[in-house]
Amino acid sequence: MAQTCILIGAPVDSGQKRAGALMGPAAYRVAGIATAIEELGHKVIDRGDVAIAPCAPLPHPNPAVHHLAETLAWTEALARAGEAAAAEGMPVFLGGDHSLSLGSVAGMAAHAKKAGRPLFVLWLDAHTDFHTPESTVSGNLHGTPVAYIAGRPGFAPFPPFPAPVPGERIAMLGIRSVDPAEKSALIPEEIEIADMRVLDERGFGAPLHEFLDRVRAANGLLHVSLDVDFLDPAIAPAVGTTVPGGATFREAHLVMELLHESELVTSLDLVELNPFLDERGRTAKLMVDLVGSLMGRKVFDRPTRSF
Repeated sequence: MAQTCILIGAPVDSGQKRAGALMGPAAYRVAGIATAIEELGHKVIDRGDVAIAPCAPLPHPNPAVHHLAETLAWTEALARAGEAAAAEGMPVFLGGDHSLSLGSVAGMAAHAKKAGRPLFVLWLDAHTDFHTPESTVSGNLHGTPVAYIAGRPGFAPFPPFPAPVPGERIAMLGIRSVDPAEKSALIPEEIEIADMRVLDERGFGAPLHEFLDRVRAANGLLHVSLDVDFLDPAIAPAVGTTVPGGATFREAHLVMELLHESELVTSLDLVELNPFLDERGRTAKLMVDLVGSLMGRKVFDRPTRSF
């Protein structure tokens, strides 16, 4: 089924301390993301990059928190851009660090609320990102989006999340790095966490099919957030938070192909690409290839290429 994909550049670098993720949107464009989608019969509208005005510093009771004002501004701007785009097609957010999902998913939640349909979130990541600004030790707000999405308290001065997503409508695949405070907070939640131990035992297909069945049964909208560190760093080195043991090339493409076949995905984040850490665009090209699989390309259609 042909779709209209709306590219939204999110050059966000405020959610962590390693510079470079703000170059991600340009890297995706250079790697040919628009062409890869159009070749599969879809329409692409590139809205360019979202921008924010200069921000005065904003203090927080947790002294570790940094770039709070900028992250708050990005959250509000991306929520507006995403909600507007969702009325016209499938928003694809080109990041940017994972704090952009504070805004992208807020926009999708507002859109889902207006449509009268439940929002589901698939988090493809090495990390659970379940800290709040109050609990984070690093102060890196890219580690907080899922907590915000789930409606955890402790996010002032961020606006209340438009419609918090219950735990049973959130699934995480690829998890392999969880802080003790996050683990404690996750225990009472109903979030499905398929860490790499689970995926080694069951494969990627079974837990993903189970989650997609729930989305379909509820007539839900599905937001997918794909972090570069979901992938093994051996194939995707361009990320500042590498964790060994991630998804392989084949496993990642399987996930994307299953998502395409479900016809349930309504919005997408591509986050944490740091081109400064890449090898001749290798990671950017792989991420674009994965988007191709999500939009309908099959493995046997993919040309062989060396990096």
